[in-house]
Amino acid sequence: YPFKMRRALLLTRRTTARTSRSPRHDDHFFVSSTYVSNNAFFESLRRSGFATETTRCRAATTTTRFHSHNQRRDQSNGGHQRLAELRETLAKEDATVSDFVLGTSLSGENEYSSPAPKNMRDKTVRKPEWLKRTLPGGTEDSKYSKIKSRLKELKLSTVCEEAKCPNLGECWGGGDGHTATATIMIMGDTCTRGCKFCAVKTSKAPPPLDKDEPENVAKAISEWGLDYIVLTSVDRDDLEDQGAGHFAKTIKNLKEKVKGGGEGGFVSNQDKDKRILVEALTPDFRGEDRLIDTVALSGLDVFAHNVETVPELQTHARDPRANWDQSIHVLKRAKKTAKDVGGVDLITKTSIMLGLGETRTQVYEALKLLREAGVDVVTFGQYMRPTKRHLKVEEYVTPKAFDMYGKMAEDLGFLYVASGPMVRSSYRAGEFFLRNELRKREGEKMTAASS
Repeated sequence: YPFKMRRALLLTRRTTARTSRSPRHDDHFFVSSTYVSNNAFFESLRRSGFATETTRCRAATTTTRFHSHNQRRDQSNGGHQRLAELRETLAKEDATVSDFVLGTSLSGENEYSSPAPKNMRDKTVRKPEWLKRTLPGGTEDSKYSKIKSRLKELKLSTVCEEAKCPNLGECWGGGDGHTATATIMIMGDTCTRGCKFCAVKTSKAPPPLDKDEPENVAKAISEWGLDYIVLTSVDRDDLEDQGAGHFAKTIKNLKEKVKGGGEGGFVSNQDKDKRILVEALTPDFRGEDRLIDTVALSGLDVFAHNVETVPELQTHARDPRANWDQSIHVLKRAKKTAKDVGGVDLITKTSIMLGLGETRTQVYEALKLLREAGVDVVTFGQYMRPTKRHLKVEEYVTPKAFDMYGKMAEDLGFLYVASGPMVRSSYRAGEFFLRNELRKREGEKMTAASS
């Protein structure tokens, strides 16, 4: 053992000469197997008086640092390889998009983004002008006021109000060539999950479902004369089917009874082709196929589920029960089931928040993954911090940068893209292009059935 004794003593002197700090918090995954296999050796040294417990700990620290350095070196080499692959891919894209992704455009101060406050008390940084909006309102006869009062009467919730959406008045009121849209939140206003960006109330045991809700939703929508309705819901992990059956029942009720096209009222035998268009913004149902299938086959027109942010920030922003792979599975499964079982080319949709610290490359890679999963529609919006208990905003992305993200998504082949600081997942969901695309598909289906 003389050589090993000298080596142990040398390790002791080296580590003593350095600062005696402990390994970094992310190094403990890379502790060397050499240290583990040498436990018996150090124990024999300790018993012989040649080494102490401190010797073993310091040697382990040195070994840990060495392997952590190797790990970081490998990661760096892998990063260079990924960058080379990215450059090769971007060479096929529009020059303006590739310059944007690689950071050679919009690289000046405040061109890509402006700084956000360090905390809620920080008054040194003002919110950019492009994020300021007039509070919603209107006369008693306005569409906005009618919708608001009727919601209270029927005890219905909207995600527009619960999530403090800045576009509430614009979406509910319609006008200016835009389709009037509302987003009804079913299954209550209390969620069983706690995503770090969301303002909706949370609880492990929310109130029971309202059995009259599917009927009340149909009544409200029939009176409003909306062209397009978005149904969303809180997560209900406390229920056996996580609310999938309730969701599907509400959709079927709307499609069977409510007339769309801005006319309002209930569907008659003469105008079955004017049924309202329904988009469902669903939870992930923990990735369970039978529950995804229940909603996908309910007769909806657009199946939406939000991935929220890039893969690298999933654990940072979302509840631990949600993740990127599970969300991708939900979107792929819904499209596949609708096609294989229902014979329908279902449009799938998702949304990404910006301003959480994501990079341009990460967003580009995320969009590629979404297209590979067959997602048709994507929206981008600025993350806004609801309260001091939620994630802080890392940066305010500029309108120019949002325009570039929109162009990036269009170049990748998305059917429809909405990108802007104030855009939310349901923002102008019934926009002219998407609404017409759905009507066109509906007409083609009816023509095929009659021939």
